[in-house]
Formats: sequence, C-alpha cells, structure tokens
Amino acid sequence: MEPGELRRAVEAGRETASAAGLQADDALVIHNSDRVALRLLPCDVLARVAPAGHLADSAFEVEVARRLADVGAPVAELEPRVEPRVQVRDAFAVSFWTYYEPVASEIAPADYADVLARHHGALRQIDDLDAPHFTDRVAVALGEVTDRARSPELSDADRRLLSDTLGGLSAAASADRTGDQLLHGEPHPGNLLNTRRGPLFIDLATCCRGPIEFDLAHAPEDVAEHYAGADHDLVNRCRALNWAMFSAWRWRRDDQMPDRDHWRADGLNRVRAALERCAISP
Repeated sequence: MEPGELRRAVEAGRETASAAGLQADDALVIHNSDRVALRLLPCDVLARVAPAGHLADSAFEVEVARRLADVGAPVAELEPRVEPRVQVRDAFAVSFWTYYEPVASEIAPADYADVLARHHGALRQIDDLDAPHFTDRVAVALGEVTDRARSPELSDADRRLLSDTLGGLSAAASADRTGDQLLHGEPHPGNLLNTRRGPLFIDLATCCRGPIEFDLAHAPEDVAEHYAGADHDLVNRCRALNWAMFSAWRWRRDDQMPDRDHWRADGLNRVRAALERCAISP
C-alpha cells in the first residue's frame, strides 16, 4: 500500500481491534503489499487489513482457517478473543489472528515436506469447501499478458513466452484431474512460519484445487524429494507455470512490488530456466 493508504489501513486495524475489546495502543507493520499485516500491542494480536474490494478473499481466508483449525491442520489460527469473521471499517476489511513469535531457524526440506503433507491431509478432510481450480488463477494471469493495455511495457517476444507457457502448461497440468484436491495454493517459504509450535502455514486465501505438485512447485526444490508419491516431472512443469504467473503480475502496469524492474527481469529468466529443465524450448 502507498503511504497514505497504509496510514488509513493501520488506523482501521487499531480502531476495529479497540471496538472488539482488544487493547491496541500501537501497531507495527509486519508486511505491506496489497494487504497489510499489523502486530497490535499490547494485546499482541495480528491484524490483516485489506482494501474492501478484497472482502470476499478475506472472508474466504477466515472460513478456510476456521475449518482447518477444526481438523488440527498446521496453520496459523484466528484470534480466539474475538468473533471469527471479517469486519469492515473505513473501506478496509479487517480480520484478527493469533500472533506467533518467529523462530530464527531454517526449516529442513524433510520437515517442510512433512508439514505440507500433513496440511494436504487436513485439506482432504474439508473437501466440500467451495474453492477455485488453480487454472482459474492462471487464466487471470494470462489475461494480464494478452491485454497490451494492462501490460504495455512487455515486449512482443516476452509476451509470447509468457502466453505460451501459461496456456500450454496450464492445459498440460490440468489434463487429468482425477488426483486433484484442495491445496494451499502458494506454500512458499514466505507463507510458512517457523514457530515454537512448529511450522505453520499462513495466507490461506490462496486455497484452490489442483494436483499436489502445484503446491510442491512453490516450495524449495529439495522438498519434493521428501514428499512421497510426487510426480517430479509435473513438479518441474508447475514450477515453470508458477514463475510465468509471477512474471505476469510483475508486468502489470499497476504492479507496486518493490524493486519491480529487478523482479521483471529475474522472473523471465526463471521461466526460461524452468522450461529448459522440463526440456521445453522457450
């Protein structure tokens, strides 16, 4: 969020917490992107604040978290002192979560694979959840690439690269849906907290359906080696697909990711490298 919007989001988080009976004299910005994560003190609660246009996504995340907590999934939990729902204040959607003090140690690949497998097991227990297919997300990214007005700085050659990768690999990865299940959607290291309770997944709004290899492609490469039954060829294809989606977001005219120019070039290079690993000519 830009500074002006960020100030309003912080105030909305604090005011909503106070109205819910939580003492929120101070707010520390933990993460700032299209939504902001705040550590509220002294109540020590994590507030997730998003523009009201993301209300449906925030409500979906709360529902996923509530249902996963009921089956013992390794996920960050909602704050138990307030009602488990999204509240709207000053055009922002606000939800409250348990704050976990991070543990400063790296999660080993075998442990990463174990927690992801346990998470997948928990997701299978709530299989009736209405969630989109991962190809819906790919279609949105493809729309950003094919619409020149939305990605005007993308060269013709790179536009073809991303378009062909998104369209071709999405179709290949979704051709057989018999093994599809609910997924985290983006279980990359930034969405896996190492806590005193063990590793816990956050950012549950990305939950979708697809093959487990789509999730594994977001994790460090060594993780798939420790995940029983993984199709490593499909993991590699999904990794190329994920980098193509990442690149599509970076080339949006209104993308606000810090150091965007670096990530634009890096994303395209990673797409090419991933395609070469799949023996697919870029």
